[in-house]
Amino acid sequence: MARNFPPLASLRAFEAAARHQSFKLAAAELHVSPSAISHQVKHLEQVLGMALFRRSARSIALTPAGEKYFPYLKDAFDHIWAGTRAVRTGQRSDVLSVQTYSTIAVRWLIPRLGAFRQRHPGIDLRVITTQVDPDFDDDSIDLALMIGWPANPLLHNVYLFSPTLFPVASPQLAAAIERPDQLAQTTILQVHPSASDWRQWLAAHRVTGIDLDGGLHFDSYDHALKMAARGFGAAIAMQPYAAEDLADGALVPLFPDCEVPAGGVWYISHIDNRMKSASAGAFVRWLVEQVEHDPDLAPRRDPGLVREFAPRQA
Repeated sequence: MARNFPPLASLRAFEAAARHQSFKLAAAELHVSPSAISHQVKHLEQVLGMALFRRSARSIALTPAGEKYFPYLKDAFDHIWAGTRAVRTGQRSDVLSVQTYSTIAVRWLIPRLGAFRQRHPGIDLRVITTQVDPDFDDDSIDLALMIGWPANPLLHNVYLFSPTLFPVASPQLAAAIERPDQLAQTTILQVHPSASDWRQWLAAHRVTGIDLDGGLHFDSYDHALKMAARGFGAAIAMQPYAAEDLADGALVPLFPDCEVPAGGVWYISHIDNRMKSASAGAFVRWLVEQVEHDPDLAPRRDPGLVREFAPRQA
């Protein structure tokens, strides 16, 4: 069955406008006029039958439908750009490609990759960040570091650790919040691809009256935690996202000992690829070792889940 895609020009216009939160900046990037961006976005809204932006005299903001649609298009265009660059530069086929989410890449994985390179100088890595789980039918992905529960029994799935959710804020803001119900008077910083995190924590502690449709919304934990550290509101954190901010005092837990289990576990998956199996196995073993030596993550490794995943040897 043919895929009935909306017009590519309209998709590009919407993605650029949503990323910049501005028709003018999107127009400058795509070398067209702001009115052309507005026309393309309106056409896309007509095709979809729903509004993607709320418009005012001087600004635009994503509607809930726009917030839901944007991450998918951003990831799609990021992949197109990555593929284009790979073709243009003649990327070698023996490079090991690791896909994960942007926050864990920036805040945990990438700072440790120097140690991996020292141990395995012959293995070249390509790190791909996205908010969408990988499609292993795409030959460009070899491994994926994910949160959730493995659904594909044909992959090698290796358990890493079980994170928890907990609210954080700047020390100044935290000093004014003594009880969970006081969050109703606080700006809530949300990560819209993980919209259930706040709901899960609030439900576990029977907190009501919190407006989760308001506040500020971001497409990654990294953005929300940076805004929290600057005093703009309260954010939900999980291990290992906020470890550095907590260590240096930029963030503090709002309610110590009020953590709740996250909706899944961190694990890494890889395919059975004979050409890259040795490299993939080396990376997985190194990653498990990093978790086991991380003082924040090692206590969160569940021995039962280590056995339950029963990874095959790569």
